[in-house]
This record gives sequence, structure tokens and C-alpha cells, in this order.
Amino acid sequence: MAKKAAAGTPATALLTSQKVEHTLHPYDVSPDAPNYGALVAEALGVEPAKVFKTLVADVEGALVVGVVPVTGDLDLKALAHAAGGKRATLADRAAAERSSGYVRGGISPLGQRKKLPTVVDDSALALDLMFISAGRRGLQVSLAPADLIRLTGGTTAQIRT
Repeated sequence: MAKKAAAGTPATALLTSQKVEHTLHPYDVSPDAPNYGALVAEALGVEPAKVFKTLVADVEGALVVGVVPVTGDLDLKALAHAAGGKRATLADRAAAERSSGYVRGGISPLGQRKKLPTVVDDSALALDLMFISAGRRGLQVSLAPADLIRLTGGTTAQIRT
């Protein structure tokens, strides 16, 4: 495990308390950069298909977390269907930040202030390790997809475009 003062986020605290094997990966990419996900993958020296972004959506009035590879976008209709609804829109930024306790660009599916239904794109199942936000801009964590799914109580479905 990488040792860094920045390690103390709710996401990393959860991983440590649950004794989940993980590694922290700091990086330096501007959150406003175009192709942010691809730049993060490049900064980490990993295939972009292993780096996932966390998006919060509103599925018929309820917030739901979608975790998709940075190589594609979130298919809102597929996410709504996976969450038992018909329609979804990306959640308002303030609502996503308030609910998760994280800021945009650093929202992790782990350790959220309010535990939301989580759907992880099924492409993660083919990976040994996936990279997600560790709960702060500039910090990713790698872990086994099965651990992410277990800790979030999540389900999997094809929710990427």
C-alpha cells in the first residue's frame, strides 16, 4: 500500500477497516482538462479500460451511482433499467456532492455519506484490478472488482456506451 498523508478519505478508511487489499495511486491532472479520464489513465500508466469514473444519476427521483470505464459514457437508460426505473438524468452537481460527501472529480463509490444503490459496469468483471477515485481529486485506488461490488452492495450491468 502506498503511504501518503492524503490517504485518509472515507473511501480509504472503509477499505482499511474492511481489510480489503488495495493500492493508492496519486496523480496530477487538472479536473477541468478535456479527456480527464484518459489523462488519469496515462498519468497512472494503466490501460484506460481499467480506470472507472463514478457518476451520480437521478433515477425517477432517487439518486443512484453508476461506475463506468473512462473509455465510454454512462448509458442513462441502461442505468435506469438496472436500477428498476425507466428514466435517468445526471444528478445535479450539488446534490451529488451533498449526498456523497465528495467533490466533483473526487467522488468515490466507496465511503459515501449516504449509501446509494450502485451499479458497476459489467466490463469490470473481466479485470483483476480496477481503478476508481479514492475520494479526492488526484488520488485513485486500485482494487478487485468483486471487493468494490461487495462493499457498495452493488450490482453489475452493461451501463456504458
